Amino acid sequence: MNSELTQPEVSNNSWIKIVSKYNRPDSYKSWRQFSVNLLLYSLAWFLMYESLAVSWWITLALAFPAAGMLVRLFIIYHDCGHGSYFKSEKMNDAVGVFIGILTFTPYYSWSHEHYIHHETAGNLDKRDIGDVWTMTVEEYRASSKWTRIKYRFYRNPITMFGIGAFLVFVIVNRFTRKTMDKKGKMGVYVTNAGLLLFAASMSMLIGIKSFLLIQLPIISIAGIMGFWLFYVQHQFNPIYWARTDTWDYKRMALEGSSFYKLPLILRFFSGNIGFHHIHHLSPMIPNYKLARCHRENDLFREIKPLTFLASFKTLTFRLYDEKAQQMVSFRNMQ
Repeated sequence: MNSELTQPEVSNNSWIKIVSKYNRPDSYKSWRQFSVNLLLYSLAWFLMYESLAVSWWITLALAFPAAGMLVRLFIIYHDCGHGSYFKSEKMNDAVGVFIGILTFTPYYSWSHEHYIHHETAGNLDKRDIGDVWTMTVEEYRASSKWTRIKYRFYRNPITMFGIGAFLVFVIVNRFTRKTMDKKGKMGVYVTNAGLLLFAASMSMLIGIKSFLLIQLPIISIAGIMGFWLFYVQHQFNPIYWARTDTWDYKRMALEGSSFYKLPLILRFFSGNIGFHHIHHLSPMIPNYKLARCHRENDLFREIKPLTFLASFKTLTFRLYDEKAQQMVSFRNMQ
């Protein structure tokens, strides 16, 4: 993936010198982070199994930190897809495929769609692939009644984070699509085979009921966490969206990607992805260097953070108003 995920060329490139200092991964830090995260996730999984003999409610409570560790592993998977986690492309792909099995997400097809997301985020003329479905006020008004119904159903938080997250990770990711190339389709088959082997092995070891009582809560909670993080990264105010003729890469990164300022424990579980403005500015920066990049450079001093409590207001956002240049609710659309 390294050759594919290069920095786009833009006219205003003064920021390239700033971020280039952080673009190279540290092999020791990468291996240490991956190993510790995998160990902690395995420990959480084991404790959930042990707790089944006491109370499933304890098991359910333990599913939250376990899901947090799975989200953290997904951030490593995400970095591997960008080619930013290891110096070796083969190692990025190998670890990415492995974590993809744990997270129920095919590596190659997801990485390809995420690459497109980075190339088109904030571009009103290039939406849909790898994005949260977002219509403009004008588009919504001009759409059919059936399209409006579908859109309202999709944008409902219960649908998006509850039903949608589970369906995508558990069901949708199991199937190939016509738009996938051979490598993407093979990635789906490999992930499915790995999942089948994992599920069969654990079911033989602890029983299928115990396996489901542990794994389903983890993937469900992790899915909700993951969907929320992705949603809030590009659905906030003030936001930057533009048409192709005025779209600017730097503005998209710094104004169209949130600086999500989370409490320390949530920042840990989310793998620093809250520094999303820096990640979009340079996807080649590994997650463990994002905070330092933000802290050490004046370029990011004026970036207004989106706090944890303030982020819940984004749940009311449904449409983008091109005239007002902000996200609005159905009730407040002009």
